Amino acid sequence: MRIGVSTGGGDAPGLNAVIRAVVKTARRRYKWDVVGFEDGFEGLINIKDVMRLDEQKVQGILPQGGTILGTTNRGDPFNYQYKDMDGSTKIIDVSDRCLQNFESLQLDALISIGGDGTMAITQKFFEKGMPVVGVPKTIDNDLMATDVTFGFNTAVTTAMEAIDKLHTTAASHHRTMVLEVMGRDAGWIALEAGIAGGADLILIPEIPYDLDAAMKHIRRRYARGSNFSIAVIAEAAEPREENGDGEKPRRRASDTAGMFFSEMVRKNLDVDVRTIILGHLQRGGSPTAMDRMLGTRFGVHAVEMVAEGKFGRMVTLEGRFVKDVSIAEAAKQQKLVDPDGELVRTAESLGIFCGRSLK
Repeated sequence: MRIGVSTGGGDAPGLNAVIRAVVKTARRRYKWDVVGFEDGFEGLINIKDVMRLDEQKVQGILPQGGTILGTTNRGDPFNYQYKDMDGSTKIIDVSDRCLQNFESLQLDALISIGGDGTMAITQKFFEKGMPVVGVPKTIDNDLMATDVTFGFNTAVTTAMEAIDKLHTTAASHHRTMVLEVMGRDAGWIALEAGIAGGADLILIPEIPYDLDAAMKHIRRRYARGSNFSIAVIAEAAEPREENGDGEKPRRRASDTAGMFFSEMVRKNLDVDVRTIILGHLQRGGSPTAMDRMLGTRFGVHAVEMVAEGKFGRMVTLEGRFVKDVSIAEAAKQQKLVDPDGELVRTAESLGIFCGRSLK
């Protein structure tokens, strides 16, 4: 047997743990050969970008962030962009070339590691006859089919540590600190890091926030003698359609969610305010013990699925157990924060403003 492995989409702490587990399990338990495709599906399109993986190659990569195979958000083989001789950009379908390359390398299966976009492409390849197994990856933790994805815990820990550091400087300078974290569609990072870090406001995409109520919350804190505030805001958080003046505040295209909220604080309150955008810091660095463990378990289970011929399926975590579901089912729906769920209730019970007036 000979299997391939690729990592697509954005990087996440724990990717190398998955690769390492795949290689060690395939080599030790099954005596299979393993090759890695560099830069996601780009490596399958252009097979010169193929890396032979053995136990020596994955030695020492467990604590490393990123991925030794490289990754990209581009390179969809079904909608592949290339520049023509005249300099124009064209979109073509090169999926058949990928299938031919897969066969020319005499591969028996592909383990595809990635988020919802990568899983959608993986499903298309399965429908074209390629034997594939999916491994979910996203720091946003927004895949419905799995309780948690590796990389999420590291991202939350990074954000929480930033909040811890902001507390001391905010208190020293009597400032309101606005920390913007990742969360393209879901507010899991902001919510969990905000609770763990003791934030005063947490603004997430799932709850369009009442700007007037947010200003009142900060004002009340200063009136009570708390001379600083910490606001954690997801990158996709927005104010609700109507606030006290009946109009939705508009932010400039150049402003991020954190910059906009800081400007509103500066405009409406006589307080010093600073904006901190964590950005890709949340993707980097050494994975936590939890993400190393989860990535390792996912990698081992993915190889077991190949051995059992369970293709067209994706590894998941259900409770304490690693299981699997069909990729088609996994890609159907995003996992978003429930505005009335237990985590939001926990935050509001602690007096944290989550976008709506506290009862």
